[in-house]
Amino acid sequence: MKNTSFQKAIFCILCIIGCMCASCAPKADPYKDAIKDIIVKAEVPLIQLESNFNGEKLSYQIENPNFYDSVKIAAGEATPKPAVFQAASLSKVVFAYIVMKMYQNGEIDLDTPICNYTDIDRFEDKESAAKLTARLVLNHRTGLPNWSTGPSSEEWPTSTITFKFPVDSCYGYSGEGFAFLQRAVEKIRGKKIDEIAKEEVFAPLGMEYTSYEWQPMYDTLCVDGYNKDGENRGKGRHPRANVGYTLRTCAADYAKFLNELLSGNSLKPETKEVFFTPCKEKAIRYANNHRECDNSIAWAMGIGTEDNPEFGKVLWHWGDNGSFKALFLVIPSANGYLTYFTNSNHGHDIINDITALIIKNQAPFAVNDWINKKND
Repeated sequence: MKNTSFQKAIFCILCIIGCMCASCAPKADPYKDAIKDIIVKAEVPLIQLESNFNGEKLSYQIENPNFYDSVKIAAGEATPKPAVFQAASLSKVVFAYIVMKMYQNGEIDLDTPICNYTDIDRFEDKESAAKLTARLVLNHRTGLPNWSTGPSSEEWPTSTITFKFPVDSCYGYSGEGFAFLQRAVEKIRGKKIDEIAKEEVFAPLGMEYTSYEWQPMYDTLCVDGYNKDGENRGKGRHPRANVGYTLRTCAADYAKFLNELLSGNSLKPETKEVFFTPCKEKAIRYANNHRECDNSIAWAMGIGTEDNPEFGKVLWHWGDNGSFKALFLVIPSANGYLTYFTNSNHGHDIINDITALIIKNQAPFAVNDWINKKND
């Protein structure tokens, strides 16, 4: 009898200890392995992801073992922490935010010709150039090409800019327009854009790894990009700061900026209304091919919008510097955002899988087709 009682007591103690150990054990992560599977399948070397929906915050930097040494991955030494990526065209949204702050402060008028602030010497058609305004630039309705020539080339700063379409006749994505407005902003402030951005955005929001210009820390923190064949294309240093594409950042930094867009108070409600209200005209990406996804996409002041049947208005932008691709979605109705950065030409192939996993949308976002569906 005594032995039986003793055995029962030992059994109960062991059960209690087992329960305590189970409660102390780390909770299984339902996302990490799934994200890893997604990037392995898409042949993406590295992804950095941040999201926050209704207070549920996710933060990941996940390496693909087919590109990085598994032992170093396990030791957390395969890639720098935090890895810094080319943000590509996500650069434009930070600049648009700066312009909207200047508009709010009365420093720039959205409908005053930009030639009132800076010269139009590079434009072949001076009459059309004199019609360009900050609003037209941010709405991508300037009629300008994306670039007159490669913006990292020696020739670009003095290259002639010709118009592709009549001014304000249609949507036409243009980094050249943003670079033109950048010169005006620099003239107004009497400072270079990276200094302005540090004062207005990076320092106030604590974005310590973010810059339009190459910083010494990037020698070790910036990761290499990979082309569609999985070949290493290096870090890709740009010769000059350009608000169209040269921003370097990490997902945690950029998430701070997205949180400011979603719930910050630096911009007044009436300024945000101007910022996020899209043009009446849809953003037809290919002028000769109106696709179904175009019906849901429009452009606000430097930021894309999607009319989504499940979530209402979605704010978004994509970044594409070839071997570096990025994306963000801000969903006010869900009180949250998602952003991810990759160092791969395949970085946009995973949009549907990542959004379905994190946001749990019932149908794919039109953004995916708008970015990925080619002009057939």
